[in-house]
Amino acid sequence: MNRLAYRINKAGNINRLKLVEEPLGEPEKNEVQIEVKAIGLNFADIFAILGLYSATPKGSFVPGLEFCGVISKLGSDVSEWEVGNKVMGVTRFGGYANYLNLHSDYITKLPDGWSYAEGAGYLVQALTAYYGLFNLGNIQKGHTVLIHSAAGGVGIQANRMAKKVGAYTIGTIGSSSKIDVLKREGYDDFIVRDSSFKRKLEEKLKDRELNIVMECIGGKVFKAGFELLAPQGRLINYGSARYGSNTNIPNWPDLIWKYLTRPKIDPQGMIESNKAILGFNLIWLYHKRELMRQIITEMEAMNLPAPFIGHTFEFEQMHEAIKLFQSGKTVGKVVVTFPV
Repeated sequence: MNRLAYRINKAGNINRLKLVEEPLGEPEKNEVQIEVKAIGLNFADIFAILGLYSATPKGSFVPGLEFCGVISKLGSDVSEWEVGNKVMGVTRFGGYANYLNLHSDYITKLPDGWSYAEGAGYLVQALTAYYGLFNLGNIQKGHTVLIHSAAGGVGIQANRMAKKVGAYTIGTIGSSSKIDVLKREGYDDFIVRDSSFKRKLEEKLKDRELNIVMECIGGKVFKAGFELLAPQGRLINYGSARYGSNTNIPNWPDLIWKYLTRPKIDPQGMIESNKAILGFNLIWLYHKRELMRQIITEMEAMNLPAPFIGHTFEFEQMHEAIKLFQSGKTVGKVVVTFPV
């Protein structure tokens, strides 16, 4: 059969991302074939298209890390699924397509009552938030958690999970237009990031210890969060949005300057201050299938609500969706859908 997919033959320019028709083979024995109904956008997609992500495939590839859809075919060894099952899943790229083949370990049931768009907007953000807070952050009741990009997909999930265990959450956003989202999501407090971010954070903390930072900004914001961590505090570094832009090609002089001026933490100082920096990316977790399945099971037990979908585009509008995603003006999840 043939499928439609957004493919880029060489990373480095968003304009190289083209909608193509291409053949798709039969699923292998441990795979399922899925008719995709919705696709979730992520920063890793954009960084991969621009060639700024270390995990970017060499040569031609189809971007996309998460999707939701319906199983259309089964591999010969797949017995736990049936054709017609509604599923959501994660893939190591390849999600920007209307059909795909994937190992059955990387899909899970779409919760009852969830739309395809909600299913496509859940797994990457929820896995990132959960692994950061629980596996790395060792979150406990009463902890104070600083969550950057608090109105985005990971930020919203992190807040919901932190509140489940009785943590105190402070969300940060880049624009006051997103304050209502944070209030609706039940953050305990919030900060609009600007040049006085560190002072604002000190004021918000008052006599509180800062135990966990969910860090995805970088630069001075990273440095301020680390400096204000309490002893035994943990900064979970899962991204660096300061390297992003709203251009079709990387601004290399600007990127080089930001790289050279990035915060540099003294390991000896970490010993003296009893603070930790823990970094990870979801591609690593993708290769730990048993751990990922365990985390998904634990997340199901939390009975979290459906993710907040802030923006929806049609499949033919992929470039418009990417442009909005790059702008920094989004709230919740950006999802691309197919007609149902």
